[in-house]
Amino acid sequence: MPNPNIRRAVSAALMTTVCWPALTHAAESITQSPTAPTITVAAADTATETAINIPAGDLRTALESYIRQTGSQLIYRADDVAGLSTQGAQGHLSAQQALDSILANTGLTVHRDPSGAVVVSRKSASSADAAPAVRNAAAAGAVVAQPQVAQADTIDTAVAGAPDLQEIIVTGLRSKRNLLNASVAITAVNEGDLDQKAARSTAEVLETIPGIFVEATAGPVSNNYSVRGLPGGSQQFVRLIEDGMPGIYGGLNDDEVFQNDISIERVEALQGGSSGILTPNAAGASINFISRKLNFDEAGGIARMTGTTYGDRRGDLWFSSPIPGLKDTAFAISGYYDSTPGVRDSPFRYDTYHIKAQLEHKFEDGWIRFTVKDWDEHDPYYADQPYAYSNGQISSVAGLDSQYGNIIGKGFANISVPDSCYANGQCFRNFSMQEGIHAKGHQFRVDGEREFDNGLSVFFRGRYTETDWNFNGVFAGSGTGNGGLASAVDYLTPSSVSPIYSLLQSGLAAYPTTAQFGIRNLTTGQITAASNTAALNALNGNGLLQQTVLNRQLVKLRDWGSDFGAKWETSGDSWANSLTVGGMIYATDINTDQSGVATVINDVSNGSNIYDVVALNSAGGVLGSISNNGLISYGDWGQGISATHQTSKSVYVNNEFTWNQDLHVDFGVRYEREDTDAVAGNSSALAIPAGVGGIVQTNPNAFNGTYSYTSGHESPVNVTAGVNYTIAQNLSVYGRYAHAYQTQGTNAVATALTLYEAGVTYSDYGLTGTIRGFRTEFNNQNWGGGVDVDNPNLNQAFFADSQTNGVDVDLFYRPTYEPLRAFAIHAQATYQDPKFSNVKVGYTDVNGTNIAPQVAAFYDGKIPGRTPKLLYAITPEYDLPDNKGQIYLRYKYVGRIFADNGNQVELPGYGVLSIGAIYNVTQATTLNVSVDNVTNELGLTEGNPRQGFTQEIVNGYFYGRGIVGTNAMVSLTVKF
Repeated sequence: MPNPNIRRAVSAALMTTVCWPALTHAAESITQSPTAPTITVAAADTATETAINIPAGDLRTALESYIRQTGSQLIYRADDVAGLSTQGAQGHLSAQQALDSILANTGLTVHRDPSGAVVVSRKSASSADAAPAVRNAAAAGAVVAQPQVAQADTIDTAVAGAPDLQEIIVTGLRSKRNLLNASVAITAVNEGDLDQKAARSTAEVLETIPGIFVEATAGPVSNNYSVRGLPGGSQQFVRLIEDGMPGIYGGLNDDEVFQNDISIERVEALQGGSSGILTPNAAGASINFISRKLNFDEAGGIARMTGTTYGDRRGDLWFSSPIPGLKDTAFAISGYYDSTPGVRDSPFRYDTYHIKAQLEHKFEDGWIRFTVKDWDEHDPYYADQPYAYSNGQISSVAGLDSQYGNIIGKGFANISVPDSCYANGQCFRNFSMQEGIHAKGHQFRVDGEREFDNGLSVFFRGRYTETDWNFNGVFAGSGTGNGGLASAVDYLTPSSVSPIYSLLQSGLAAYPTTAQFGIRNLTTGQITAASNTAALNALNGNGLLQQTVLNRQLVKLRDWGSDFGAKWETSGDSWANSLTVGGMIYATDINTDQSGVATVINDVSNGSNIYDVVALNSAGGVLGSISNNGLISYGDWGQGISATHQTSKSVYVNNEFTWNQDLHVDFGVRYEREDTDAVAGNSSALAIPAGVGGIVQTNPNAFNGTYSYTSGHESPVNVTAGVNYTIAQNLSVYGRYAHAYQTQGTNAVATALTLYEAGVTYSDYGLTGTIRGFRTEFNNQNWGGGVDVDNPNLNQAFFADSQTNGVDVDLFYRPTYEPLRAFAIHAQATYQDPKFSNVKVGYTDVNGTNIAPQVAAFYDGKIPGRTPKLLYAITPEYDLPDNKGQIYLRYKYVGRIFADNGNQVELPGYGVLSIGAIYNVTQATTLNVSVDNVTNELGLTEGNPRQGFTQEIVNGYFYGRGIVGTNAMVSLTVKF
């Protein structure tokens, strides 16, 4: 739980300084009658000379300066000016003279509309082709640029819809390019798309991106996602970045230091291509969460309250204002407070706050922004739980609801686990599901850009992140797997049928007069003897016991990061070039304590109970405890102590060349030198502290106070090249090659990934979309082995290539026929065909026979575990009249996956139906209602990945992790 004094102080500060004035203003705006927006454009005197100072450089920036300095109105296409440079304009000039100077040698000319607007277009375009008025220019995809003027107090609500192909993107490219002429696979997710998605976690935002498979079933954090056929079960090759920079270099998952909130205005997702050049360890994809721009003209903000059917209560706020007395300076403060039990039933609540403060100052030729973030976050965590399997159908185990159930009960609140006294000096470690995942952290960041003459500019991003990440999670079946999921009767039978046979044998030796064993419920104290088979078989309606690992891991991470460089933009009569040369420096220190991992026995039920195993005499009396308050083993995941110092230094070049406005050719290269020094604790069998109950008195893997030292370095070279050809203003094609790496610490060989892709983008007749074909090569990797159920000798690890051919589709259609324009449909789909090839296994002797060829043949052609072939989502939507909002349906389908590399346990595909409505109560107030998994579909995202790599279904049961059942979320958003 967060410190209550801090929580009260933060809440009071927000209420008195931000929330109360903001909500008061919002309430006043709701009660006032809305007025129609008005736009007043002052016509500039084109003949009067005035002082003009517009430096050379980016043409669009120069045109924006021209508008401010002359008060003129311009109409131009973003595609026409993208990537062009200008000589600028200086001196006492008329508006016309200044514009002529800016457009000199750019290939652009000026036409004047009868209404007085100035239209900038290519010289090849005739005046008849130019948009005749402001209203037509906007419809034609042009930019209507005009001086900033006062408007009525109305606020438009963003809605989901077709992507704007002329929208300038900022992810993966250094010059100003748009969705049409970009030579990378970019998906733009606007604020309306985010509102329509109504994501329950940050990971669910990624479901709006074709080609990414999201396993958003772990809770708010530590979820898994994979891209373009790469194996699931981690976040490898995919980075979440904020405003162009990752929050950490490595050591934790990105969603453990970043959470999506109302301060984020839009998302840009870059797959492959320059992702591995401009972001470390992001060869597969970089997902850029882009913050709202600060208010430099007048104060304003957004407040949102959210509630769910599973008990989540959350409040978000973003407020920004210019600072009186400080010209061109603004600040923003944002954050959220959340209290939730999690999407699955729980006896605990988890409270979280995040705060972000920003201060930005604009210069004539640049800007600088400071950002400070602070968080204190508590989250539940869900690992696997038992499922039943019969006649090809997966269902709940009796007593444990697959849709809402959770094995975490009150007995898991706080458990004292014996630990090595060398680890923390206290000889015990507290495991707490009441605490859950508890992360406290801070981030300090500075960003800036400065423009110079002759198209030269410099940029800098630097940040420091620190977090103490305290993970408490239960892992049912880990280590023992399905074999540990057995009847209570078998557990208490002192023969080989018992999963704790050796423990029972030790119990018989310790208590020679034992007549039978029994279990004692630690919550109620009730003892059930082995002879009471009726009671044992009736336990929770299933008669089962299991073994659950208590994993506590404390990670203290301190991470410095920077990205800096210079950009030079130049152009000629028919060409333009943007060259970026930059560097990145990261330094990370990580201290990890995962000692004291232990295993308990618990039943299979919602809010399960922990049991002691006890020895009973012939009269049923307790002779002694075999376990220690349910704990049956210690040091299960090793000694757990380590420390790492990691540095990464990169230099990169990214060049973007444009010929005749239509042909774009890009290439990038990044050389990285990564060095790691690491220490790992050594282990020995040590006695647990005196006085601890149970017959297990030794930790076989205890940290013994000594260390082993290792070091290593890697020097990967990441490269990419791409080309885009714009055939028409609504049609383009592109192709891209990339070869990039994931660094591996002390491993001298970074993990390589090669990607090929080509695509076409089109927009006309109401249809806007992109189709991309891709190939992913993940070669010569080491894969965990599995078991052919008919031949257990094939349980061998192997080397193999994983290669995937696939296609992504992202389409949006809105009829152009006016009576039907309120209807639209958005479809995203990925089909991919991943498979193992070139399988290699070393000499493997079984009874004098080398079975390596059999092992290779078994895995050849198999599908990598947790990788679906088919993903798609279809969203029909209807826009309410008078801009009142939108009603939508979404059907998401995830194709079958295998829980293992041997393809022995198939998890069937599943479809999830969602419905929702976004209703504009007023022009400043929006109600958003979303119901997810309307049909209460049972869908599994994984089998037990910790048991092994190929599983069998034992006695009709197996371990998996699934989506939650039907649930709803309601939010009310007020803009002021």
